[in-house]
Amino acid sequence: MSQPVTTNPFIIMLINMTVVFAVLIALGFVINLIHYLDPTKPKAAKEEPKAEAPAPAPAPVAEPEPEVVDGVPQEVVAVIAAALMSYGYGPQQIRAVRPIERNSWKNSGRTFGVTQTVD
Repeated sequence: MSQPVTTNPFIIMLINMTVVFAVLIALGFVINLIHYLDPTKPKAAKEEPKAEAPAPAPAPVAEPEPEVVDGVPQEVVAVIAAALMSYGYGPQQIRAVRPIERNSWKNSGRTFGVTQTVD
């Protein structure tokens, strides 16, 4: 077997880092080349587009207000409605905003209390 060229760990580290960064830079050039030669990218129109008349604005539609249950502030309803609209739901699809009855914490506290008294 042949002898290693060097046993200095810093030189080995520099060689390895140089190889890694050279490969990363080469990959960056390949990615840029693919973006430049992308056949699926729409071609830019060489003619100047004709100015079209702006479409008339649609008439505003009266948006139904979601049903509000006592105890839920209007700000919370607005935030929930905005979050649902950001997911793509329209104001017509939001029927009601009401809290869901959940007893998980209550039940887990009861279970914890029972298990502590039994031991």
